Amino acid sequence: MDHGTWPLRDEDEGAHPVGVEPLWSESVYLDFTTQDGSIAGYIRLGLYPNWNRAWYWACLVGKDRQTVLLADNHAPLPGPDLAVKGEGYRATHEVTLPMRSFRLTLNAEAAVVLDDPAQAYADTAGARTTSLEFDLEWKTVGGVYPYGFIPRYEIPCEVAGVIRVGDEEIPFSGHGERDHSWGERDWWQVSWLWSSGRLDDGTFFHGMRANVGFEMPWPCFTVPPDGVLDHREGFTATSEFGEDGFPAQSWLAVPGAPLTVVPVRFAPVAMASPDGAIAHFPRALCRFEAADGRSGHGWTEWHQPPGWRGHEWR
Repeated sequence: MDHGTWPLRDEDEGAHPVGVEPLWSESVYLDFTTQDGSIAGYIRLGLYPNWNRAWYWACLVGKDRQTVLLADNHAPLPGPDLAVKGEGYRATHEVTLPMRSFRLTLNAEAAVVLDDPAQAYADTAGARTTSLEFDLEWKTVGGVYPYGFIPRYEIPCEVAGVIRVGDEEIPFSGHGERDHSWGERDWWQVSWLWSSGRLDDGTFFHGMRANVGFEMPWPCFTVPPDGVLDHREGFTATSEFGEDGFPAQSWLAVPGAPLTVVPVRFAPVAMASPDGAIAHFPRALCRFEAADGRSGHGWTEWHQPPGWRGHEWR
């Protein structure tokens, strides 16, 4: 996909020159789910070289499973190969074929098991733990979608491999999305919704909307079954939240496929700014119900910086 604003190259799959902004970052996301939502998860590596740290998050959830979460906001910065070695875990992130395939491995000795996802916003030092291992590969489906206004791209994928949690070994086959971005990002200023998934007829979709006070051509695409990625004009979203701050439901105006979004299982993270401001990040495995009767599963995030309730979520 080419919006005519910035050229996406195979070299962009690698690390980028560091900017001068204190909150300049480079981010790699990978998520996955089975079609029925029984097994799902996501991984995020965020590099903050001017802050001398990385953020590393990984989780495993499912519609009938408790949340298993690894969240390290003080991880050591990895080298150009993006191999991360934190306290009690190690992970590799390898582009095996630019824009076509990506392999991730994770071996964590102690991820926390959350009875209540809100525990992720507090001290989890006393929580029950379990081991968590991923060996997964993401293979591109339908094309690559760069955003038109910032250096960021999304890739819908088929995902396969092996997951181990505690004594359980799970052969995995499903779908997901991977995301790569770089530039200045202040997590304590702007709120947003980001969503991706696949419906039961094989259609992939993605949409993103930030609460910046005005509407603009938001990123949105669909990939029809056995088809090619297509940009869709006119995406927007509406969200409702419970008193506890967790999203209750959202409505995505994906052109041609309006969707209702219902969170199934949360794997949230909190993050503190350099001056101590706190933002919440309730990311969730979701069920999607299309207006035409199709359904599916995927991931949605509703980023909540300080003052987020006063932002325009409708």
